[in-house]
Amino acid sequence: MNTLLRTLLYEWGQRKLPSIIGRDIHIDTSLQKGTNNATVVTGFRRVGKTYLLYEAIEKLLVTHSREEVVYINFEDERIITPTTEMLTDLISEIQTVYGKKPKYLFLDELQLVPNWSKWVRRILDTESIQIFITGSSSKMSSAELPTELRGRAWEMSVHPLTFAEFLRFKQIIIDVKKIAFVKEEAARFYFLFNEYLLFGSLPAVVLTSAEKKQELSQSYFQTVVQKDIAERHKTENDTALKTLLKLLLNSSYITISKLHNSLKSMSIPVGKSTINNYLSYIETSYFMKELYIYSPTIINQLQYPRKVYFIDTGFMTALSTKFSKNMGRLFENLAFLTLSRTNETIYYYKDEKGNEVDFAILEGGKTTSLYQVCFDLTDEETRTREIRSLTKAGVTLHCANLYLLCLEKTGSYDLHQEIKIISAAEFF
Repeated sequence: MNTLLRTLLYEWGQRKLPSIIGRDIHIDTSLQKGTNNATVVTGFRRVGKTYLLYEAIEKLLVTHSREEVVYINFEDERIITPTTEMLTDLISEIQTVYGKKPKYLFLDELQLVPNWSKWVRRILDTESIQIFITGSSSKMSSAELPTELRGRAWEMSVHPLTFAEFLRFKQIIIDVKKIAFVKEEAARFYFLFNEYLLFGSLPAVVLTSAEKKQELSQSYFQTVVQKDIAERHKTENDTALKTLLKLLLNSSYITISKLHNSLKSMSIPVGKSTINNYLSYIETSYFMKELYIYSPTIINQLQYPRKVYFIDTGFMTALSTKFSKNMGRLFENLAFLTLSRTNETIYYYKDEKGNEVDFAILEGGKTTSLYQVCFDLTDEETRTREIRSLTKAGVTLHCANLYLLCLEKTGSYDLHQEIKIISAAEFF
């Protein structure tokens, strides 16, 4: 008998679901004909995965009983060490407590349990139960899913709030069409976009008061460092890990050698292989993404510096000393997050003369679009440099779709080529 499991199940039977603000993404609970696949909901900690489960559960409870729709959170602090035996006992314990097997099973942070994927595969093969799983590690993504679940799981990626969702959470409506010619509407947009840019778009941070936003972001960061990186990967050098994260937050470009030298200068002894492992762990937690250089003439991309972007700009404001007031850096990070939602293959481009383009979108090995990000286009020298790099890259990469993303369109420019200027209001 698993006493803790029974306690959790009894509590679930009486539990009231929290109020939910709808997002633009929803979990599909309909049964797909001819398949019995698990739905795996992945994403960074605190992006709202659990609330998407609650929303799906709430809809199911309109036509099903609590006994048929069961939820377990494996991050419950009472589950000190999640074990495989808990999963082995789960279905029988549900039958004991509720008198029947569930039709829908929602399992939060299941990756904490050893051999979870083998158990899920067995249930899919032997039971008529729809399974929904969340995880805060990219090890649960379709690219890294354990062998036994390949072809047996649908992945749903969850990100921080889009700007449209951000406005919904704040219960504000902005008419995008009026921003260009109604001063009051433009002022409202820029005020709110400034908040979105500075403090990020994790749901709870958006809903909390202005004076508590940075504190909450810092708290989330500490949880990620401790639970999703240090504990999960059993890192041995906490000082090196925390210092490395601070270096990353204050860097636009990184190389292993540069990071190694920086740590060495701080008298933190750590090998290059360890740094490389730590970078992998940080990416696995969804906290950071490295962007590699793209060029048809470059064979080994690993020899070149990588750009780094973070899952939420609020972390950069709350934790970085260098970028707290660098709106251009925050703006570029936000542009990357938006583009990466709908484009799988993104690089940055730089030619032999140093002309750089922020984002090159590739499909089928060909460059389909190029994006240059410039927060403020009013400076003529900056504008000329960004346009020159974009046009040269367009010719070299045979790409006709050139975009210049800026905060707002001011004036008209002779671009000498078909470059589309996009304002923040249009893009986000």
